[in-house]
Amino acid sequence: MADKTAKSYTSDICFKCNIICCQDAKPPLTRQRQKIIEGYIKTRQLGITKLFLHGEYSFPAVNETGLCVFYDKKTRECLVHTVKPETCRAGPITFDINLKTGKIEWYLKTADICPLAGIMSNDSNLFKAHFKVAREEILRLVCELDGKALRAILKIEEPETFKIGEEDLPPEVLAKL
Repeated sequence: MADKTAKSYTSDICFKCNIICCQDAKPPLTRQRQKIIEGYIKTRQLGITKLFLHGEYSFPAVNETGLCVFYDKKTRECLVHTVKPETCRAGPITFDINLKTGKIEWYLKTADICPLAGIMSNDSNLFKAHFKVAREEILRLVCELDGKALRAILKIEEPETFKIGEEDLPPEVLAKL
């Protein structure tokens, strides 16, 4: 029950926010997540034709202003919210990998750039519930991405965050790097 409340609460905050996380974000996608999103788009007949871009890693396509193609400007909601990318589900929690220590480091965005992060900083129950989901999503992502894609996303700067913890990486992830 608490998880549903947390999900509803976080959605309400995000949908009312004036900061658009969906602009210039380029969240990484595994092949599995791409298949899930493709099926979701097709089943709901959303009419989006160009879904993904592929470079050093795959991510949702963007429109001419850099907004994710899954962002609905009218409703300010994600069209694929229930199957959205792992890092989108994890936000405002993000990560880095410390190759020297072999650990994944967890970060929280500052309240200045994410109102939800500010609320989480003051609500330990909301933070714990969200971190549990974020951790699972991000660990699945880093385990499923290939080494090239993972190295590429680790180059992306995450400004205005602060470290909230760390843990050992699964050995198979370290082996890819």
